[in-house]
Amino acid sequence: MPAPNLFLIYVRDADAATAFYSDLFEIAPTFISPRYVAFDVAPGVLFALWTGRSGHANPRTPRTCEVGLMVPGPASAVDEVFANWLAKDVQVVEEPHDDVFGRTFVAADPDGNLIRVSPVD
Repeated sequence: MPAPNLFLIYVRDADAATAFYSDLFEIAPTFISPRYVAFDVAPGVLFALWTGRSGHANPRTPRTCEVGLMVPGPASAVDEVFANWLAKDVQVVEEPHDDVFGRTFVAADPDGNLIRVSPVD
């Protein structure tokens, strides 16, 4: 059976979300349409933004999943990402702390989608 290869995030404004994620992850989109934007994040794996269901992108809606960014290196590497994102005025939901899997923090995009930074498993 094939593994999941598309991770889709609901957003209200494709242009604003594209600018946010391009800056946050320092990557450029590989496909752009008026309501759907995709980023190649690994061979055969896409991270995409979709406004086709923008009603689901209410920032006050509780989120039950997270986008994950696993950072190689020591715990201080997670703290460096945190400092970089603070400089970009990213909304912090959970400050850096040590958890069972290592150093971590959680941020949110303008639509309330959660982004967890943690060490590589």
